Amino acid sequence: MKPHMAKGSRPRPRSAVPGRLSGWAPATALLLAVTTSCTGSAPGNGAVAVGKPGTAGVGDRLFPALGNGGYDVVHYGLTLDYAPETNHLKGTAVITARATQDLSRFNLDLSGLRVRTATVQSAKAQVARSGDELVVTPANTVRNREVFETVVTYDGTPRTLKGDDGGTEGWMETDDGSTALGQPSGSMTWFPGNHHPSDKATYDTTVTVPKDEDGHPYDVISNGKLITEEDKGKTVTRHWRTEEPMAGYLAHVSVGYFEIHKGRTDDDVPVYVAIDPDEAEDAADVADLVPEIVDWAGKRFGPYPFSSTGAIVDHLPGLDYALETQTRPYFGEAPEEALLVHELAHQWFGNSVTPRQWKDIWLSEGLATYAEWLWEEERGNRSTTEVFEDFYDGTDAESEGIWAFPPADPPSGGHVSDPPVYGRGAMVVHKVRKAVGDETFFDILRTWTRQHRHGNADTRQFIALCESKSGKDLTALFDTWLFDKKKPSRM
Repeated sequence: MKPHMAKGSRPRPRSAVPGRLSGWAPATALLLAVTTSCTGSAPGNGAVAVGKPGTAGVGDRLFPALGNGGYDVVHYGLTLDYAPETNHLKGTAVITARATQDLSRFNLDLSGLRVRTATVQSAKAQVARSGDELVVTPANTVRNREVFETVVTYDGTPRTLKGDDGGTEGWMETDDGSTALGQPSGSMTWFPGNHHPSDKATYDTTVTVPKDEDGHPYDVISNGKLITEEDKGKTVTRHWRTEEPMAGYLAHVSVGYFEIHKGRTDDDVPVYVAIDPDEAEDAADVADLVPEIVDWAGKRFGPYPFSSTGAIVDHLPGLDYALETQTRPYFGEAPEEALLVHELAHQWFGNSVTPRQWKDIWLSEGLATYAEWLWEEERGNRSTTEVFEDFYDGTDAESEGIWAFPPADPPSGGHVSDPPVYGRGAMVVHKVRKAVGDETFFDILRTWTRQHRHGNADTRQFIALCESKSGKDLTALFDTWLFDKKKPSRM
C-alpha cells in the first residue's frame, strides 16, 4: 500500500499466528489433492465426533476480530454476477479448507450482504450473523485434518468501509463501474472468508457483467491470469485464476472500461496492464514501465514470484492510496514512477512474503519504500544514503511523522499505514545494508524472498536471517532503529 498526493507531486504516506502454508501448488493441483483426501465427518467405529467451535478472530493484536480459527483455507472459488447500473452483487463462494481441530462450528468474515444458503460437505448448514461474522454450523462435526467444502450463496449491495486509519476500502463504485480494495479488511464486503493475512489460498474468480445500453461489454480485471472470456449475447463472463497463494486483502476485482496493454518481461512473464481512458494520457508510460521495473527488481530481490504481472490504472478521484493487489497493483489515477516501483516491489515483499501478523507490516512497507530509494539511485538522482539523510533531517517530503512510534510496534490498527512503518522502516533496511555490506545485503533479500516464497514471515525471522548471513550480532542496530520509541542519535 502507498498513500499518495495529487498528480505531479511525490507520493507520501498517510495516516499472528504461525504461517499456515509453507509452499504452494496451482489451484488445479490443490483441488485434486483435497478431492482425494476428503474423509467425511463421522469418526471410525460409528462414533459421533464431538467438536468445539472455531474462534472468531485469530488473535492479532492490531485486528483482533479479523480472520478465524479452526481451519485453513486452501482455495476460494468465487462466482459473481454484478450489475454496474444498480451496484447489485450476487455471489457463490465455494471455500475449500482443512480443519485444524474437530469443528462443531466455524466463522467466516463477511460484512453486509444477505446469505441465502450455506452447505458444508453438501449438507445444509445453519448460519447466523454477528456483526461482521458469519457463524456456520454444519450438520456434522468436521474432523480434525479433514478437508471440507463450504458453499455460501449471497447477494445485495456490497459495502464501502471506513477503515481504522480513516481511509475507504471494500467495494467502491467508480464513474463507470466499481473496484474492490481489501486492506486490511475490505475483502469481506464482497466474499465470505478467512480474511487474515496468515491464511493464504489460491483463487478462481469468475465474474459475469451485462453489456451496457449500447451493447458494449464492461471489462472485468482481477488477480492472476485470464483463463476464459465468454460472450453470452447480453452478458460477458470472465474467469481469472490465481495459482499462487494470496492473502484475502490482496484479492481484487475492477469493473469498468479499460484500454488493455499486453506484453512480456525479459523472463517471459505475461504483462497485463489495464488503463481507464480518462487516465490514458497521464499513464502513457505505465505499460512500458511495468516490465522494466519487474525485470530490474528481479535482479535485486530474486525471481518474480508470480505467473503474471501488470497494473490497473483506474479513474477514481479522491482515493488517497494505491494498493499492491496481487500480480496487478491498483491505482486510482496515473501513478508516478516511485509509486509504481513501490507497489510492484510489494509483489515480493508483502504479496509473496506476507506478514504473519499486522504488526509485521513494516517488512512489507519498509522494503517497498527502500525499493523506491534504490530506483531513485538507479535513475541517477539521490543516492540511498542521501535519501536516508534527508529522512533523518526531516527535509524529505515523506519524512514528516516518522518518529511517532517504532516501525515494528504500531499502537493500533489505525496506524499500520502511518509514516514510521514506511519511512523509518526503510531507514532500518538501509542501516542493515550499511552494517553488512552490499553483497551480503542483497543476498539477504534474495534469501528472504526464496525461503518464504508464497508464505508468511515475521520480524524475528528477518532479524535472524540478517544475523545468520552477516555473521554479526545486530541487536543494537535493531533495538535502536526498529524498536526504540525515540529518534536515534546519528550512528
